[in-house]
Amino acid sequence: MDYLEEGILVLATMEMAQRKKGSYFNPTDVLRWIYPRDWQLFLEEEKCALTWLQKEGLLDILVNGEPIGANFSLTDPVTIRLK
Repeated sequence: MDYLEEGILVLATMEMAQRKKGSYFNPTDVLRWIYPRDWQLFLEEEKCALTWLQKEGLLDILVNGEPIGANFSLTDPVTIRLK
C-alpha cells in the first residue's frame, strides 16, 4: 500500500488530508492547490485518486454527509477525510 507511487494527485490528497488532521474537506481543494489556474481539467484524475485511496482504506468519502462507494461525481457535494 505505497501511495507514493500512485501519482501526484494521490500524494497531494494524502498530504492535504494529513494537514487537515481528521477534518473533512472538499477534494477540489487539492486540485486548486496543485493546479490553481486549470484545476477543473483534473476532476476525473482526482476522482481516480480518491477511488484508489478509498479502496486502500485510507480515506472516507461522503456525499451529503453519507458514506459512498466509487459511484460519485466531484460535482456532487463531496467531502473526504483521512481514516
